[in-house]
Amino acid sequence: MIFSLLVNAAPHSHQAAETAYRFAVACLQQGHSIHRIFFYGDGIHGASALAAPPQDELNLPARWQALAQAHDLDLVVCIAAAVRRGVLDANEARRYEKPAQNLHDGFELSGLGQLTEAAIVSDRLITFGA
Repeated sequence: MIFSLLVNAAPHSHQAAETAYRFAVACLQQGHSIHRIFFYGDGIHGASALAAPPQDELNLPARWQALAQAHDLDLVVCIAAAVRRGVLDANEARRYEKPAQNLHDGFELSGLGQLTEAAIVSDRLITFGA
């Protein structure tokens, strides 16, 4: 089965972000494939390279990155939600004249068309968070 995931919750404020990660791991372990993981709303905080969670908590941005590298996953962050919340890649940092970028390696900014395409291509689109 082909899954796509929609993550709407920030990793530091809602269990849904970690649940999404654990669901992705379980899917892959069961032999399913993941077409895309789309971060939207406050879920975009899961793509920040500046997150520094305490040592006794999961570092979800780093875990998503490692999972994506190991399984060639597509991690897409809604560009409108990211810019609004200050998560920028190099291009957006230049465009908005900001001093730095903070999008974690392995994530890409894109529009809602990527979410629509994921829903069309996948057997299931699973949403995590409100």
